[in-house]
Amino acid sequence: MTLTTPAEAPARDGRRRALGLRADVRNLSLLGVLAALVAVGGLTRPAEFLASSNLQLVLTQASVIGVVTVGMTFVITSGGIDLSVGAIVALASVWATTLATQEFGFAGILFTAVAVGLGCGLVNGVLVAYGGMVPFIATLAMLASARGLALQITDGRTQIVTVPSVLDLGVPDAYVLGIPPLVLVFAAVTAAGWLLLNRTTFGRRTIAVGGNPEAARLAGIDVRRQRLLLYLLSGLCCGIAAFLLIVLAGSGQNTNGNLYELDAIAAAIIGGTLLSGGRGTIVGSVLGVLVFTTITNIFALNNLQSDVQQIAKGAIIVAAVLVQRRTVRDSEA
Repeated sequence: MTLTTPAEAPARDGRRRALGLRADVRNLSLLGVLAALVAVGGLTRPAEFLASSNLQLVLTQASVIGVVTVGMTFVITSGGIDLSVGAIVALASVWATTLATQEFGFAGILFTAVAVGLGCGLVNGVLVAYGGMVPFIATLAMLASARGLALQITDGRTQIVTVPSVLDLGVPDAYVLGIPPLVLVFAAVTAAGWLLLNRTTFGRRTIAVGGNPEAARLAGIDVRRQRLLLYLLSGLCCGIAAFLLIVLAGSGQNTNGNLYELDAIAAAIIGGTLLSGGRGTIVGSVLGVLVFTTITNIFALNNLQSDVQQIAKGAIIVAAVLVQRRTVRDSEA
């Protein structure tokens, strides 16, 4: 592990300030993109897009993938990846909506969704941290297994939720000051994630492991334990997202969470989380989620084909990665 000399300290602090400034500029840029998208939606479909019901819908839809993205941000910051988040959401949603689970009411559905998410996260964490498997392979295996198990549980059928206390969370009467409960949960998860990453030892260890695992180990950090906890955190976020999706859709399906892994990774990357690890931003990830959700909403309101939407998302991801590479080169210069 390399020690920093007094002469090197000013240069190190200067690089940190430069990175912090770039993060602020990036967030402001994302806010600008979001404002431009709102303007486009307002100009093309003013009556529909600017309606309070549609804005509530955008925020509600962003809440589900947003919670998943918070967990994904931690995993990517540590230098890992989780391709199984969408499949875990699907498995948790169908397991929590079986007839046997629904007999236990609201608590049974919530507990099952969270427990399944944590269980899958535990398996991923053990395989990666203690099994020595590459995160890509371990989580890809979980993706296939969880999707298969979700299909087996449902037999391809939709499982309708009949618990009134769960369904009531999705009706306008449950809104708090016009804000859907799902959005409040998303806000709470975001705030907790920001505090955890930026104001705790856990967050500093996550960044250290992503920046240089060997240096983190020499500094006394249990790298394997940290990685296990991060995949548990990702699984927890998937379980919470599954419950939110159950409330939103009123059902559980094996197709739930389709392509969530790609959306979560994309949102984290364009938000400024470094794909190679060592740097992460919860605020940027949330802004990335809002950008993608708004794009989807505008395309739907204007009856544009989904393939064009996917092309637009792909172009945004490529641009974000290119900007990241330039930022890294500038910081190393």
